[in-house]
Amino acid sequence: MYRNKRKAFTMLELVFVIVIIGILSAVAIPKFAATRGDAVIAKAKNTVASIRSSIATERQKRILRGKFTPIFKLSKSKTLGDPIFDGIDGNTTIPALQYPPFSCKTSTSTGCWRETTTGTKGKPKSVYTYNMPISGSVLFTLENNTFTCPAKGTAPKNKYCRLLTQ
Repeated sequence: MYRNKRKAFTMLELVFVIVIIGILSAVAIPKFAATRGDAVIAKAKNTVASIRSSIATERQKRILRGKFTPIFKLSKSKTLGDPIFDGIDGNTTIPALQYPPFSCKTSTSTGCWRETTTGTKGKPKSVYTYNMPISGSVLFTLENNTFTCPAKGTAPKNKYCRLLTQ
């Protein structure tokens, strides 16, 4: 009497498993890519909210001290690859963010911040650019102690600005 004792998978079983894995990966990989993009945008939203809160706090501290000078910049250095939002008016003892991110390594890097125009005490307007994770960018200005997107009227004109501020 001969008993059939299989010790391996048949070719048909292996092909079937490979097809199922292929289908699952075809569905899962785009979902993971979208999730990463959403996480990067959520981080940028959080950064905008934190910067605005930091500016408001510093402004209130200045008012309590009787000092009414506007905040004119949020970073010590404008150099790409250096920390950004690391010091109000360039003073790192008063950080805008407790754990400042690093600016873009290049001007074409994605999912990062960079300072494009630095304000001074005489000309207190700084411009910061956020390069979106996929394409496009958003300009934020620091002027009159506010960190906003340039807008026409009352609504932001850039769809990415609306995405990061609302």
